[in-house]
Amino acid sequence: MSEWKAKRFWKEAAVEDADGGFTVKLDGRPVKTPAKRALILPTRPMAEVVAAEWDAQEDEIKPHLMPATRTANAAIDKVATQHAEVADMLAAYGDSDLLCYRADRPEGLVARQAEQWDPMLEWGAEEFGVRLEPRTGVIHAPQHPDALKKLSAQTHALSAFELAAFHDLVSLSGSLILGFAAAAKARPLDELWDISRLDEIWQAEQWGRDEEAEAMVAIKKTSFLHAGHMFTLCCADH
Repeated sequence: MSEWKAKRFWKEAAVEDADGGFTVKLDGRPVKTPAKRALILPTRPMAEVVAAEWDAQEDEIKPHLMPATRTANAAIDKVATQHAEVADMLAAYGDSDLLCYRADRPEGLVARQAEQWDPMLEWGAEEFGVRLEPRTGVIHAPQHPDALKKLSAQTHALSAFELAAFHDLVSLSGSLILGFAAAAKARPLDELWDISRLDEIWQAEQWGRDEEAEAMVAIKKTSFLHAGHMFTLCCADH
């Protein structure tokens, strides 16, 4: 027995004003989230991106081709209902931030980590008034509680939509600081992604490329870039 698949039933997807933001309607009927909540987007540009995804569907609805809609659904159905828990989980990355765990050899890798990661830690210090401290090796060494408290406050201050996008920026890069840098457009997203992949890039230079691994990385990079775009849309002109 073949699996039932949803079919396109509408002619037009349109953006309309709604209480608390903007919504997308399909032939006048508002789109709902999987949990049957109202799909209310914080900015018109974000709503237009979501509407474009619905308009792009052809005979069969393909959710994997609707990343903005998925992010919006996650923000409404998941993040908004457990905001503090999500913020705590992401803020915890600060205590084991990728940028802080350094190699002790070879010299070329040590130098490259310092060259690329130290400026990002300095950016975090200037932006938030706290500096996470690097250490050599992979054994966990706690950061100063005051630094973590300030970074946690910044994380908790994000809206549900911002936090939904921020989740991928942090979890995919392994770094709270790189997540904040991506959200603030401190550097181009492509550059920040490469900074987060420094160790893997180094290994590929030494031992050769792994096509299967690179295919997985490409998928993650696409998700990282999408998250950065969604974060920007949260703050776009209404």
